[in-house]
Amino acid sequence: MDATYAGPPPSTYDMTDYLGLVARHWWIALLLTLAGTAGGAAYNESLPREYVSTASVLVRPAGLDANVAGGRTRDEINLDTEAQLMRSTAVVAGAAELLQREDVDTLAAAVSVEVPANTAVLQIKYASDSPEQAQAGATAFAKSYLANREGNAKAELNRQADALRDKIKDLTEDLTKINGKLSGVNPKSSSYATLDSQRDTTVTQINALNNKVNQLATETVSAGAVIRDARVPSRPVKPTAAVNYAAGALLGLLAGLGAAALRERLDRRVRGGRDLLRSSVDVLGVVPGKGAACTEVFTPFSPGGRAFNRLRNEVVAAFRPGEQVVVVTGASRGPAATLVAANLAAALSRTGAEVVIIGAQLPDSLTEAAPLAKLLGVAPTPGLSDVLAGRVSLAEATQRAARTPSLHVITTGGTATAAGLLQSHALRDIVATLRAHADYLVVEAPSTATSADAQSLASLADAAILAVETRRTRRPEVADAAEQLRRVGTPLLGAVMMPRLSHRARRGAGADPAPATDESAARPAEEAPVDGSSNGHKPHADEQTIMLAPLDASALTELDEAQRS
Repeated sequence: MDATYAGPPPSTYDMTDYLGLVARHWWIALLLTLAGTAGGAAYNESLPREYVSTASVLVRPAGLDANVAGGRTRDEINLDTEAQLMRSTAVVAGAAELLQREDVDTLAAAVSVEVPANTAVLQIKYASDSPEQAQAGATAFAKSYLANREGNAKAELNRQADALRDKIKDLTEDLTKINGKLSGVNPKSSSYATLDSQRDTTVTQINALNNKVNQLATETVSAGAVIRDARVPSRPVKPTAAVNYAAGALLGLLAGLGAAALRERLDRRVRGGRDLLRSSVDVLGVVPGKGAACTEVFTPFSPGGRAFNRLRNEVVAAFRPGEQVVVVTGASRGPAATLVAANLAAALSRTGAEVVIIGAQLPDSLTEAAPLAKLLGVAPTPGLSDVLAGRVSLAEATQRAARTPSLHVITTGGTATAAGLLQSHALRDIVATLRAHADYLVVEAPSTATSADAQSLASLADAAILAVETRRTRRPEVADAAEQLRRVGTPLLGAVMMPRLSHRARRGAGADPAPATDESAARPAEEAPVDGSSNGHKPHADEQTIMLAPLDASALTELDEAQRS
């Protein structure tokens, strides 16, 4: 029989895997994001506060302005040059004097200037750790700048006036010399006319220069004005709380995703079908619901029943002619194999086929009832272990399921010392006989993680199915189970994924009586109880019915006689 796989195992992770990772570990990402946000808030609180106050100054031409290079006219001022002058020694010294401070370098580093486009305005910004100091600093630099600019303009006017006065003085001396020469020359001579012309020219120049001096003396100097006073800032510009909070949250989120990825890498439990595909095991089906709702034989039209109906169809389609035995084993310890085997057998029997299910998984302790018997409503004893120990016949150990007439059950039994007999030739003969008289044979095997019995039972079967519990079965266990089955040559159809189950589901009700002990097992076979009541549980009459045709009692009796001989 050839197992059909859904496709090659995925070698890399894709977006589905990452989204699943986030969905499984969202709480880690959330906690670390909150922690990162809190860290960002703490960092933000630890940073020094920086307040900035701004004073706006309108710059006007002051007299014959010296800073006109680059302007379109002589009335235009190069504001880029003026902005650089804000950190000049004279302006910083004037601001330091107004603020009564001596650390001029610190003051120069704290001031900055912006020039809005297409304006004659300087925005003077001053930064400080105090709102009041920021306001005072911006005001002081604005005043110092205007005072320095006005002083420079007045000094330039005075320099020009002094230069004119010096020139007037020289011309006055020349005029005195000319007048002296005129007094000694005949008024009718040509020399007198020349000197008289020179005197008139000199007088005209002196008058013109005096007019310029008078104009400079009356020149009004207006270097500029503060058009917006500096205000006390209400909130700091640094640190930026939103940026620090967001950075902390982002770092926390990245740390959370990293922690989630690390946890996912260290956690080797099976969480989805892709984990099985990576172990080269096909997914035959996924049983819906939660663990508490998956501890029984599902009704045909329930979600779980429909899942096992699909599984039945896949198993039947995978069988070749003459193949009819399937072993169900768990990749890890737990009740998953029992539940899958019982539901698969029930689904097969609902088609009208004669189905036998053999319980070969011993209870966890002598005080527990066989879980398969509890699921299918039959007596826990006698069973397979009693047949292998020679205590009862195969016909006596075979019971009909109460609610499914075509489903016949051979429970685990109550002979604890018969555990090693699962690898005997007698079991091989039992399977061969049941092959000849049943349509399908389902074997509930122990977990491959707990014993080698699953491998022995698989060698008698035509196909195998793994029962996997999500969030409990580990990926190495799945790979090991697949390898064990491969080594005995049993095709692995795939795995059935069950939700995480409570392991109490295997133990049944606490009031169920214990199966037969070693002492009862030591009695002769003819003295052994065969009515199913040796453990105090008296099943109904229909539960004790021996299998009908085609599993006739005569065929089973022949096998029993062969075993005794």
